[in-house]
Amino acid sequence: MSLNEPVLIIVGLGPGDPGIVPDRNWRAIQKADLVLLRTCHHPSVMELEQRGIRYEALDRFYEEGKTFEEVYHLIVNYVIKEALKRLPAGRQVVYAVPGHPQVAETTVKWLLEKARAAGIPFAVCPAMSCLDAVYAALELDPAGGLVILDAMELEGQPLVTKFGLLVTQVYNRAIASEVKLTLMDSYPDEHLVIVVRGAGIPDGEKVRELPLYEVDRLEWIDYLTTLYVPPLDNTPSTLPGGCGCRFPLDPLVELMDTLRGDNGCPWDRQQTHMSLKKYLLEEAYEVAEAIESGEMHNLCEELGDLLLQVVFHAKLASESQQFDMNDIIRGITDKMVRRHPHVFGEAKADTPAQVKVNWDKIKAAEKKQAGIAVKTGSLMDIPLAMPALMRAEKVQRAAAKVGFDWPDPSGAWDKVAEELREVQEAVREEDQQKIKEEIGDLIFGIVNVARLLRVNAEDALDQAVKKFARRFRYIEALAGHERRQLAAMTLAELDSWWEEAKKNE
Repeated sequence: MSLNEPVLIIVGLGPGDPGIVPDRNWRAIQKADLVLLRTCHHPSVMELEQRGIRYEALDRFYEEGKTFEEVYHLIVNYVIKEALKRLPAGRQVVYAVPGHPQVAETTVKWLLEKARAAGIPFAVCPAMSCLDAVYAALELDPAGGLVILDAMELEGQPLVTKFGLLVTQVYNRAIASEVKLTLMDSYPDEHLVIVVRGAGIPDGEKVRELPLYEVDRLEWIDYLTTLYVPPLDNTPSTLPGGCGCRFPLDPLVELMDTLRGDNGCPWDRQQTHMSLKKYLLEEAYEVAEAIESGEMHNLCEELGDLLLQVVFHAKLASESQQFDMNDIIRGITDKMVRRHPHVFGEAKADTPAQVKVNWDKIKAAEKKQAGIAVKTGSLMDIPLAMPALMRAEKVQRAAAKVGFDWPDPSGAWDKVAEELREVQEAVREEDQQKIKEEIGDLIFGIVNVARLLRVNAEDALDQAVKKFARRFRYIEALAGHERRQLAAMTLAELDSWWEEAKKNE
């Protein structure tokens, strides 16, 4: 062997059909002193066995490494070690990977860097990539605009819905479920997507179009699966101003008339203002969540759900001849005109603060004229239906206005410590009712501390819940990739993954 011949040869095995693997690649494999496969889970591996080629699969490192990064480092270090053993004698090591070696192959990228640093001569034998096979199966031209993302790295990635999206490495149904939930934040649940399994493999290729929400129901999803998400139709509104409001409210009102009619829906006909109250609150929270996520399509959908609740209540009121949808629209329109005299009248208001002063004065005058008592800021003015955490803060603020408050957070901290001791005492006494009461007092005390530290308790708790959910989803994704059941894992193993999730944030 000459000095210029490579010792390490990195070979692509193509998307799965051995017949389209280049002859150069087969010759390199047959000539090698050692053949290493990143994984034996690939259709072309059967061809190696039929040709009598001995190989060593490196799948064991997926069990030894705690993270994908650690697995890849273990694989790369092992390949480098084997190549260095054979470097003095000039014997060749082949490292074979699915698809094209330099398309979505992290191990190859790291391997080339280490080989250069170690002075190991290397060569790359390309093959058709798995993506090329997917393009052919979908009859898709990526030049028209395409985003390609790994399923394990999808969460947190900004999604450009005006382009097609290919999600690779959808190894199993658990990962498909995670992908589905992430995508449903940006796409409609019914958005038609295409699942491709075994692209380019004769008699093994499957292509299925289905709604996004059904993706994880396919039983044949495996390590050869890719998901294609077509772009959303972002055709702008033709209305002046581009507001997108192409429809009047009448169709929704008429739909509600039908649902509540004699031949309508039994469930809708049974509802009352009281029975619908919980749905109104739920829809309002979902709107708030959509706003926080920044996903405009989701916000549009949730606002529609909230609007439906308004129309529903208007229909109930119209049936008892109290008011209808026209009264609601007329009333809010007139109110907004009255309270914006700096826009529709002669009043002056150049700053938001001045607008607020005018607004409060006009609002108070309206209440007085209608014979409605103006709210004084007392505890009686705080809505009972408000979520408990928010209501606790408002109650404390109302009490603080009349001087019933701690002068600084230290007193509130002492109260929290006292309430914690009382919870522990109630637990020792095994008094369930007392435990509930004391835990309520403890939470109330923590809200007080948060308020005095100028922290919104609702926002703080919401952030903590989202953080926990985000980290636990990471654990679920790792378990899915490694085909393990969370319930069968030890607490120490779960805690290790939890710490990894924290570090990756």
